[in-house]
Amino acid sequence: MNSTSSRRGFLGTLGAVAAAIAAPRKLFATKAPASEPSAAAAGLGQSGNPYQELGVTTVINGEGTMTTLGGSLIRPEVEAVMAQAARHFVSIPELEVAAGKRISQMLKLPQGYSAIVTSGAAGAIQSGLAGILTGDNESLIKQLPDLTGMKSEVIIQKTHRNPFDHQLRGPGVKLIEIETHEQLRRAVSERTAMMHFTNFANSAGQIKVDEWPKLAKQHNVPCMNDAAADTPPVSHLWDYANMGYDLITFSGGKALRGPQCAGMLIGREELVHYALLNNSPYEDTLGRGQKVGKEEIVGMLKALELYLSEDHDALAREWQQRLENISAQITKIPGVSTSFFIPEVANHVPHMQITWDARISLTPSQASQILRSGQPSIVIGGGEGRPGLAMNSFMLQPGEDQIIAEQLSKVLRQHSA
Repeated sequence: MNSTSSRRGFLGTLGAVAAAIAAPRKLFATKAPASEPSAAAAGLGQSGNPYQELGVTTVINGEGTMTTLGGSLIRPEVEAVMAQAARHFVSIPELEVAAGKRISQMLKLPQGYSAIVTSGAAGAIQSGLAGILTGDNESLIKQLPDLTGMKSEVIIQKTHRNPFDHQLRGPGVKLIEIETHEQLRRAVSERTAMMHFTNFANSAGQIKVDEWPKLAKQHNVPCMNDAAADTPPVSHLWDYANMGYDLITFSGGKALRGPQCAGMLIGREELVHYALLNNSPYEDTLGRGQKVGKEEIVGMLKALELYLSEDHDALAREWQQRLENISAQITKIPGVSTSFFIPEVANHVPHMQITWDARISLTPSQASQILRSGQPSIVIGGGEGRPGLAMNSFMLQPGEDQIIAEQLSKVLRQHSA
């Protein structure tokens, strides 16, 4: 869609996408070359570490799937399929429809649900809401964030407000904060476009995750669940659809280990379709800048396929063992103690809390900074509202737990009385 396209042209594109749903087809009959020339070993990357060549420090990641650290490390199989995808041209809308069908099949989503690959969970939030606001109306899609003629409010629990709701405000809506059932009842009006739920804040709000979609249906208002980092457990990928949420967002570059710039919007087919119309590759849309390449779309599918086939219990035991290895070494230092916990939601994996008494003249913040500035650079910080340092191990590479144990022990011993 461009600035000179007619409504007929716009609807024609919709027809092509609908046809792709009914009968997916290959766009190119020619086969890829049997082999591809290898990349030249000169220039950036010739050392095998482009970050080092750029003067950027790589870190050992004990904090987890933080966007500021690059999320997670994609699997070699994902890299390989993305390289295959890079060798062809395709219709991005047709690819998104095909990807949505595959995601729906893999997750065994309820009848009438589909998905698209988005630019992370943040992109899914904005595009999902935009689609609710505009439907398939081309004029309204071009008009956003001017909400003239559209609904203009999103209801959210006060305790669910966070920096990520900037994506809700992007399309121009006003966020209506509520705390109780009665306040929710009074807040619903003809201006209400959606009810939004932030999954990691479930315990903080009075209205819980399973009740929110029931209330939304009572008020005939669509609802969205931002579940960006809420895998594992793997069942969360379909739990919220089964609860009745109309739209659910997931990050692809966290525990799923897909491309960091990818995510998924799962939901009712019609609403997912409207979200795509408000997103790249369509021009003159609010989501045009939220571009997802063909490589990321295919890579997201492969990552999901691999994630679903993993032995998640075995992985949890491995992550716990890494933490226990570190604990066994640092607790030899007088005054140092550790404990283990798993957050209720978001990064629901084994964590370790590290504390020490006055025999060590070092604050947790100082210890974190020393580790970060050391060689190798290690990232461990506070977390989950607990004192001391908190870390997890599910983004560590083999042997890095031993490096952390040695470096942290060294730092703590240097500041022991």
